[in-house]
Amino acid sequence: MQVDSLILGAGAAGMMCAAQAGPSTLIIDHAKAPGEKIRISGGGRCNFTNLHTDPARFLGQNVHFHKSALSRYTQWDFLDLVTRHKIAWHEKTLGQLFCDDKATQIVDMLRAEMAQAGAQLWLQTSLVDLSHDGTRFTAQIEREGKRHSVSARTLVLATGGKSIPKMGATGLAYDIARQFGHSLTETRPALVPLTFSDQRFAAISGVSAPVVATANGTAFEEALLFTHRGLSGPAVLQVSSYWAEGDPITVDLLPAHDLAETLKTARQTHGKRNVTTTLAEVLPERLVDHLSTELSLAGNVGDLSDKRIDEITTRLRHWTLTPTGSEGYRTAEVTLGGISTDRIDSKTMMSRDVPGLYMIGEAVDVTGWLGGYNFQWAWSSGVAAGRAICGAT
Repeated sequence: MQVDSLILGAGAAGMMCAAQAGPSTLIIDHAKAPGEKIRISGGGRCNFTNLHTDPARFLGQNVHFHKSALSRYTQWDFLDLVTRHKIAWHEKTLGQLFCDDKATQIVDMLRAEMAQAGAQLWLQTSLVDLSHDGTRFTAQIEREGKRHSVSARTLVLATGGKSIPKMGATGLAYDIARQFGHSLTETRPALVPLTFSDQRFAAISGVSAPVVATANGTAFEEALLFTHRGLSGPAVLQVSSYWAEGDPITVDLLPAHDLAETLKTARQTHGKRNVTTTLAEVLPERLVDHLSTELSLAGNVGDLSDKRIDEITTRLRHWTLTPTGSEGYRTAEVTLGGISTDRIDSKTMMSRDVPGLYMIGEAVDVTGWLGGYNFQWAWSSGVAAGRAICGAT
């Protein structure tokens, strides 16, 4: 079988690329259905992009690499596509866009776009072997118990990273990239809950609070959630991309409240009230109970000196914690790191060393913030490669 393009991986980036790459395109995936990460994302409603998409909200060794693709296919372009397919959507918070109905609408949209472009989709298909003779790629694939040989002018690696292995995620793209001489940057789980070996927050599991969480100088003001294993919630998922094992994180439990003023006022007006009772008016009561021993919060608010009020305020505004680890790829939304971008053309996503080899989506060393940014990178990088393959601008 001969095709112009063979795309490995029918996820967000792969399908977007297939919809652009031209009629002689075959996209294969080992899963039973395409776009499984799309289907489960956003609580089943798919946070498909972010209105505030900006290159500064992406990580990678080369902080300029992703600018080209993101500028040539923007969040507004994808939103236009969603609108043309009559998919109702809404903005949730911080520019995050979700389907009003089911995430499978996005999958159906991409399948319709692929069908219109003439691309073929083979599911439950495995790659057995891959070679390149300097001109064409030859893939040995297995489908429904039969072995097929596919010859392709171009090959697109769109198999993603290692996150959520129960859905079939593997390091296949990394292995193939290395096979063709590309290097990898260090990979680790990102957008992932952080854990503590002593399960110190088990008693307040389920408690949440608006905070500012900071790791290695980067801060996010969002919600924090205490769990049996440690810390989660958007604020923690965001800083996990900047955190490394052994590093502390700092949590401001009262980012929008002048606690010192509250305590000083209460000292004058409700001096016989317990300190914990006063704090429970601005923080979750279970959290205050948890902190009472650590911060020595016994006694009445009327007995607090200015110095002691400042001490309590400082501890709550700069609560420093050192996680022992993360929940790993099992629950990580994305993989940080991947195929190094130093030998990839930022405009076309093609290898500078192996003509016809393209690498897109989560497989490469580009990772976005939580909130639809990684899907936008999938759309933008997929379009960049697809248009390059078919000769469009």
